[in-house]
Amino acid sequence: MWDLLDDATDTGSVVTVPAAVVAEWWRGRSRGRAAILELFDVEPLDARLAMLTGEALATVPGATMVDALVMVSASLRGDVVYTSDVDDLVRLRDLRFPSTRVIRI
Repeated sequence: MWDLLDDATDTGSVVTVPAAVVAEWWRGRSRGRAAILELFDVEPLDARLAMLTGEALATVPGATMVDALVMVSASLRGDVVYTSDVDDLVRLRDLRFPSTRVIRI
């Protein structure tokens, strides 16, 4: 992940993280967590994203809300999803978001 963030900084790219991902990751303040958050563009959950995420959940049984949101968010921007938990995201990709790349980190 650090290499990805370094590359993004070097190229001027933006790493976008849906707000719900921050909620899952943020378990209280710990050393460095706030500084890490500064490296991301945090995408708010609006009504459109919420509805599209709900539609993905309806068509991919067993998907979690956060995983579906990540895939919806990335697909709308044409982004790549980087994750250490590829299985659920690949299932979502295969059933709903075929053009969204999922890469294991």
